[in-house]
Amino acid sequence: MTAPGRPQPEVPSIDLEEYSASKTLIRFDRPVPLLRGPIKAGPQEETVGQFILAFKDPISWASAYKACESQVTQQCESGARIGCSIAASDKCKTPWWKSFTGSASNQDFAERARCEEREMEACLEAANGKCHEFAKQKCFPAFRDAWIGVKGLSPKVKKKELSRLISWVKLGENCQIADLWRLERPWLEFKAQLQVSYCKGSDILGSDDTKL
Repeated sequence: MTAPGRPQPEVPSIDLEEYSASKTLIRFDRPVPLLRGPIKAGPQEETVGQFILAFKDPISWASAYKACESQVTQQCESGARIGCSIAASDKCKTPWWKSFTGSASNQDFAERARCEEREMEACLEAANGKCHEFAKQKCFPAFRDAWIGVKGLSPKVKKKELSRLISWVKLGENCQIADLWRLERPWLEFKAQLQVSYCKGSDILGSDDTKL
């Protein structure tokens, strides 16, 4: 008698699509460029160490300052919209006794909608100004104390020229790319004539011509 054959184990089917590059590769977002980079400290900055973290030029510093204010303002206004919505709904709600007795009419609901619209508009208008001031309070200290790479033996001597480069910050949301392009030209004109040095944001913010 012949021995019964062993049953062959079942081989699981392989879906090659599951091992394709599109299924197995994980794509990451491109790294965000560093706002500041290490720069060798000059003789006048010996007390801060061998290297300092500095913005490469006043334009990148001013651009980052503006972006900081804009993002903080947007987040603040987003939270304010939620708070204003709750406050308007609470202030304009139908009297409890009308809801309890069922005597609330369509006219009451229409009036409530108009009331909420008025309250929301007034609340958001007040919040916008406060959010802008809040953003300034949050961003100003960090950028005031930040190091900025400049060209000059004495950064304060060139304060007026530097302040011109960031005057676009005062233009608010109306600033266009063309404004930055126009501001780069005077910077390129004098930066090649001097040695590498650094200044702080406070050197620029302290200028009479620049008030952020």
